[in-house]
Amino acid sequence: MSYPDRARRPVAVTAAVLLLVLMAAVAFGYAVVSLVVLPGTIDAFRSAAERTPAAAEEVGAVAVLAGTWTVLGALVSLLAGVLLAALAVGLRAGRPGARPATWVVAGLGVLAGCCGLAALGGMRAVPLRLGAEDRVTAELLARLEEAWPGWWIPLGAGLSVGQVLGYLVVAVLLALPPAAVWFRRSVPAPHAPMYPPPYPPR
Repeated sequence: MSYPDRARRPVAVTAAVLLLVLMAAVAFGYAVVSLVVLPGTIDAFRSAAERTPAAAEEVGAVAVLAGTWTVLGALVSLLAGVLLAALAVGLRAGRPGARPATWVVAGLGVLAGCCGLAALGGMRAVPLRLGAEDRVTAELLARLEEAWPGWWIPLGAGLSVGQVLGYLVVAVLLALPPAAVWFRRSVPAPHAPMYPPPYPPR
């Protein structure tokens, strides 16, 4: 199906497409870096855990938990990258459904980014409080946090902020009047119904 006026795509729509492509590339990159950093982090954690009174089973459980969450986070990031790339393709082609779909994804992305920032800030502001019997677990979690590269947590926080801002900018760009007019013109006009002539031709 062809959509008219694609040659006159507004600057706002083009900027939104480019920003979505950039965000998709960042999501792919974050997923790859997560998987690359994970093995070294687990090794560093296990080495540091040897200096704690934790049993091998406890160390293994924390390592498995960290690995599982990291892999799941990488998968979510990959899926987000694929979704953003698909939305960019739809917007560039002028598909009418791509605009509201992008708004929905942007809203969910802003919500997820804000929740991530709130969780990170809460953990920093209010340290985890465990009972006396869970001091070993607390020490293992502290060793795990130290095992990540020093730039990892700031990178995650920075990407969360960038994610929120990126989604907000995309949503605003698509709400501008030129974008609204262009997408309305991209809707194919309905064909007039064909009726038989009232009298048979002579």
